[in-house]
Amino acid sequence: MAEPEFTATGVRIGKRLRSLTRAGQVRISDGRLELLTSYGSEIDSAPVQAVRASRPWFAPEDRALADVNGTRYSLTLGEHDPAPGKPGPPSARRFIEAVRRAAGSSG
Repeated sequence: MAEPEFTATGVRIGKRLRSLTRAGQVRISDGRLELLTSYGSEIDSAPVQAVRASRPWFAPEDRALADVNGTRYSLTLGEHDPAPGKPGPPSARRFIEAVRRAAGSSG
């Protein structure tokens, strides 16, 4: 199995006003985006080309939106990338860049 192109742990994943997990995972691997619970169960996944990632204009820097299979998920990542060697989720900006890069490279 190939190395994931993007991985974030400790991500709060929500749908509308409901929180699905407070310590979930977001992974981009083999051209697919996966949203996982803290236990590794799949919440949703789709080919990266079918995913739309953006930043809500009214939200804090650590928030991103991901439209996956017609469902909009709100993701709370980090406001800044963690220091090298330190735990913590990457920034929302890095997630959006990873989705766009993966969608452009595979196809």
